[in-house]
Amino acid sequence: MKQNMGSIDKAIRIAVALLIIGLYFGNFLSGTTAIVLLALSGIFILTSFMSFCPLYLPFGIHTNKIAK
Repeated sequence: MKQNMGSIDKAIRIAVALLIIGLYFGNFLSGTTAIVLLALSGIFILTSFMSFCPLYLPFGIHTNKIAK
């Protein structure tokens, strides 16, 4: 797997994931919405630490600086 995520992209994903988790523990989210958003935040954190987003592949998106 080649890295296709830049540092700004990773920081935004982690910030959004932490916001969702904070909303859940602050009792602002519940039910099915909470489950879906918590799963999404888990995916955001996982892809951020791997620096790889599988959805970027078909579209050829690279947010990192590629050395040529």
